[in-house]
Amino acid sequence: MGRFTDRLKHAWNSFSAEDKQQQYVPTGSASSSSPDRPRFRIFSERTIISSIYTRLAIDVASVRIEHVRTNEKGEYQETMPSGLNECLTVAGNIDQSGSHIRRDMALTLFSEGVMVVLPVNTTLDPRSSGNWDIKDMRIGHVLQWKPFHVQVRAYNEKSGQKEDIWVPKSMVAIIENPFYSVMNEPNSTLQRLVHKLTLLDNVDEISSKGKLDIIIQLPYVIKSEARKKQADKRRGEIEDQLTGSTYGIAYTDGTEKITQLNRSVENNLLAQVQYLQAQLFNELGLTAEIMNGTADDVAMLNYMNRTIEPIMDAIVEGMAMKFLTKTARTQGQTIMYFQTPLKMIPISQLADIADALSRNQIATPNELRPAIGLKPSPEPQASQLVNSNMPLDQQITSRKENSPEISVDEAALNKTLQDLGIEA
Repeated sequence: MGRFTDRLKHAWNSFSAEDKQQQYVPTGSASSSSPDRPRFRIFSERTIISSIYTRLAIDVASVRIEHVRTNEKGEYQETMPSGLNECLTVAGNIDQSGSHIRRDMALTLFSEGVMVVLPVNTTLDPRSSGNWDIKDMRIGHVLQWKPFHVQVRAYNEKSGQKEDIWVPKSMVAIIENPFYSVMNEPNSTLQRLVHKLTLLDNVDEISSKGKLDIIIQLPYVIKSEARKKQADKRRGEIEDQLTGSTYGIAYTDGTEKITQLNRSVENNLLAQVQYLQAQLFNELGLTAEIMNGTADDVAMLNYMNRTIEPIMDAIVEGMAMKFLTKTARTQGQTIMYFQTPLKMIPISQLADIADALSRNQIATPNELRPAIGLKPSPEPQASQLVNSNMPLDQQITSRKENSPEISVDEAALNKTLQDLGIEA
């Protein structure tokens, strides 16, 4: 009971009114952009670029992130049963599951350029204790930067609104988009594509408003005010005939001449959009086949290595730097991500690859079975690195036969023992 009371006493919430009153006002000049980026600006696209964001975010969310412990070689040893691991794998908060919050991370990173992982409820106050764990977290973005603090806009589930709070940089993970210069700079390839798409949409809207765009040539010279009023009256009569007619039919005098102008305007906007889209795909490691799901394993491998892996490295390194103390990192704790490359291999090739991995004792059958949609087998041999094509007893005998034999010179050994005063 005392331990539970102590946890409640030391628990801390970022949005609590008590902490807001105790918030200190940071000193120094404020800036709406990061000081090391003089032209940094937060942009939010609301065009077809969202399809690219969605594709990238889904692929990022498919990579599992875990709080783990490693051995002295930096290899995975076990998964830590921590609140941070629960947030990354099960539920990030009351509204978002593990995959949902990972997708939120990616979307915020792409649209804002800088993403913040904000611990909302923690076991201890991060400002006074280093041994704290995260109960839930929210994803936000930076509004203002100061030397040791940032103003973050994030969702507060208690008020149901997004709120702006000042937090120390030491307790939040600030992650920058690795493709910032491609996606978020004001004159980047993506922003130029957004601008061209906006212009193209405006041209399409103007050309599809249903205007006739005609010129009426009247049989008299229009120079005086009386003639101008007469021409305006005649134009109004034709408009009334067209709008009042069921089929849009009007009549004119035999001396009047009508010239049609509503023809398509030639421009190179579409060509520029296609060029910028191809350039953006090249810079992001995307292809049309990746977007529509028909890419082969080579293209997917290149995409995962060039695009998804740098994003995942930035996310896990940012969280490990802020959410794990130096003592925890010394003990082997870290944050790792795990991909499933076997999902990208066609089923026709998967059998040969699985046989080669199992026969050469690289992977166990239970590690390969989930790749083809099967549950791990409870058989003990399914979790062992053995060659299933050979009997187990022959493998043991083969290992013994292949083990190096140590030849011992008994006379030399006995002499050495006598010199040491040890009886053989």
